[in-house]
Amino acid sequence: MPGPTLQTDALVLLKQPPADAFQTYTVFSTGHGGLLVLQRLPKKNAPASVALDLFDDVALLLESSNQGRTWFVRESRLITRHSGIGRRYESLRFASTLATLVARNPGPDESRAPVAALLRTAFTAFADSARPDLVYFKSLYRFARDEGYPVKQEWLAGLPAAQRTLAENLLATPLATLVETQSAVADAPSALLLRRLEDYLRTHTEILLE
Repeated sequence: MPGPTLQTDALVLLKQPPADAFQTYTVFSTGHGGLLVLQRLPKKNAPASVALDLFDDVALLLESSNQGRTWFVRESRLITRHSGIGRRYESLRFASTLATLVARNPGPDESRAPVAALLRTAFTAFADSARPDLVYFKSLYRFARDEGYPVKQEWLAGLPAAQRTLAENLLATPLATLVETQSAVADAPSALLLRRLEDYLRTHTEILLE
């Protein structure tokens, strides 16, 4: 008897080594949060399916045989492939860090739509931006803010004046603008701000970082 089916759009966060003719992925769905998905290896794919890859935005038809603990891909259709992320090591590193963060912290139901929107915007920026470090910094701040943590009132307000001004200017710049090499924040040092933000999140929130 066929198991339950699920039709959803999702973003591919994690990809595990193949085993027993299947590739295993962790994906994030706006409607259903984190899902463990198995796809038969390409040589046995149905014609209607495309092999998934990291950071893909895809439409999936899934079927489960264990009440939704894991899902098998019946059909997959590519919406967007952010292939530019893999062309630069730093872009791949920071995009993978963000994807792992979301996989470890799927959040409550009401945060799914903001998280999915953040992932789509960030993956697009990672694929094109000359400053993936800034993209990640802004994404981490936005993730914590959307999860309800007072990062503006506590973390940002507690920075020394010069660092606070730099952070405010950076955070006010849309992610899409960071695609431009000549952005007003193109020379902004991000390592110190990122370290301070990560230290705050580890100490004052329940967000699990790497």
